[in-house]
Order: sequence, then structure tokens, then C-alpha cells
Amino acid sequence: MRKQTLIPAAVLALSCALPTAAAQTSGFGLSVVVGGGAVPEYPARGKVYIEALKGRDFTLRLTNPTGERVAVALSVDGRNVVDARHTAAQTATKWVLEPWQTVEIPGWQINGETARRFFFTETARSYAKWLGDTSNVGTIEAVFFREKRHRVVRPGAVSREAPVFEERQARDQAASGSSAPAGPPKTVAQPSAPQRDAKAEALRANEADSYAATGIGDRQAFSVQWVDFQEDPSPVATITLRYEFRAELARLGVLPAESDLWAREKARGFEPRYAPSPR
Repeated sequence: MRKQTLIPAAVLALSCALPTAAAQTSGFGLSVVVGGGAVPEYPARGKVYIEALKGRDFTLRLTNPTGERVAVALSVDGRNVVDARHTAAQTATKWVLEPWQTVEIPGWQINGETARRFFFTETARSYAKWLGDTSNVGTIEAVFFREKRHRVVRPGAVSREAPVFEERQARDQAASGSSAPAGPPKTVAQPSAPQRDAKAEALRANEADSYAATGIGDRQAFSVQWVDFQEDPSPVATITLRYEFRAELARLGVLPAESDLWAREKARGFEPRYAPSPR
């Protein structure tokens, strides 16, 4: 099915160099950029982590390493950055990257001319909190889709694409001895959980509100336009980044734990400052 997708209107001339620090799959890239540079990434626990720098704006750099257009479903905290919806990647509104293109998405796209900047903040002050669902905070994900290639069928040839599902369904039904589709799986009643301690629940809620999430910040001019794009149903790459504040990364074992001795390793002999002057 042909869909409308977004293409950044003012970024077609951006550099197509692959960012060396970006998490990549088959050359496709997603990286978080703060102050003009990609932030360090830390593979650990089967994931890729980055440190959330509280209060700092960031952009999301997407890279297409191929000679054909690709569409990218991009989400922050479980929300599509175009329309803030929580959907499957296949049905999400997507960004279109031209061949060899790298673009930087600055924020939540609120109309055709303006985005509102991403910035790291606490969950309590996040866009997800304002939208009423913080179940996916701390996650940035990009799913890449190639453009669908149209098959050419010779006269007399029969395309086998359409009946594949029907044939598979018929085989499954024959194997099960039933022509009717299977009903929903049966459920087994579970005993109710013991009543939780209200004070402990409140403490956990307060702690969760202090974890890293993404806010919706200042407005920035960022023009986009709608284009038609028919993607293959299966993605060619999925890149997921997890982000937390340094204290939580230390608790997870991703970064060394903060201590007085560790802090001393950051000491410097000189700083670019002037001598203070009494009033």
C-alpha cells in the first residue's frame, strides 16, 4: 500500500559521511548529537546505552548508506517524533532519506514548518508524562525500510505473491483437521496479587519520575514536505539506544560507580578562567 511519508525539505545537501560513533546495522546509522558531536555509546547488557545530559538539547542523526531511498520510523520514549503516536513501526509515519543522505532531526514535528527541540530531562517534566504514558521512556529507536521494488511479470507467467498467505493458511488448517480459524487463546485466572505497601509504591513512583526522559523544548524552524513512498513490509535495520543519567548507568554497571576517588580522575591543572576581582 502506498503511503505518504515525510522528507526534510531543507536538508538534502547535508554531509553523507557516516558518523563513526553511531550505533549501526548494515551501515544504517542512528546517533544522538549534543553540541555538534555524537555522544559516546556504551554496549552493555545486550543493549547500547548513552548518557543523558540533563538539560541539554540533542538531535537525532540518521544515516542512509545505500544508493536508494529509505524510509525511517523514528521514535523517542515510545512516541513517533512526527505525530507523537505509539504504533507499530510498519504503520508509523516515516522520514524519507535520499541515497547516501545523513539528516539530523531536531525535535518533535508540530507542523510543516516547525519542530520543538528534544532535550534531556526528568520523567516528571517529560513530554511522555504530559501525554500520560511513561511506560517507554529512556528509549530511542529507528527502524529502516527499503523502497518496494515493482516486479515485472512476463506474459503467461503467474505472480505467486498474492496466494502465499492463503496457501499457508490452508496447509495449517489441513494439518489441524479444522477448516475454521483458531479462536483466541484460552486464559487461566490468576490469583490476585497481595496488596502492595502504599508507601513503597509512592517511593517507587517518585524514583521513576526522576529517571531520564525527553522533553519538548523551544521551537525551531524545520520544514518538511509529504511524499509518496511504498516500503517493503520487512525492515532492513532496527537500531535501539537506551539512555539514562550517569547515576543510573552506574547502578546498571554500564559506567563506573561515582566515588571520591573516581571524581579525582577528572581533576585538571588549569582551567580557562580569569582571576576573581573583589567589588
